[in-house]
Amino acid sequence: MITYLTFGISVSFISWIVGMILNSMLMKTDYYEKLSNLNFIVSKSINKKIGIGYFKWIVKNTFFKFFNQKIKFENKKTDLTEIRKEMTVAEISHLIGFLFVTFFAVYKSFTHNLLFGLIIMVVNTLMNLYPSLLQQENKRRIDKLIKRQIKTVANNV
Repeated sequence: MITYLTFGISVSFISWIVGMILNSMLMKTDYYEKLSNLNFIVSKSINKKIGIGYFKWIVKNTFFKFFNQKIKFENKKTDLTEIRKEMTVAEISHLIGFLFVTFFAVYKSFTHNLLFGLIIMVVNTLMNLYPSLLQQENKRRIDKLIKRQIKTVANNV
């Protein structure tokens, strides 16, 4: 059981690198603009029910907060569009990583046993799917701030 968990964590960490590499290639395509506006779960209540708030707390209050320093508000003059762009990169990289690990989980389910694949998918969900869903939620909040900023600038002109 510990072996399954260790393997799941290892392959999920590797998937982050795979996700970043494939995402950097995908960014050069016309299709990337469509991907930058994904919204799997729009409802705040569903996000709350699946524990995105708890996950956000974990990211903000543990060593994970040091992973992506580009997604950070320094002050009120922070460029929100740049932060949104970095959130999109993180989101899509995690989605690619999620798909990558899902193939491993399916393979291990058939070649070893179902429990192995299930444990890999639980770890994969926590290390790839939840970060992606969190970025989607954060992007929705950023979009509201950007609209408010644009409205304020238009009213001042």
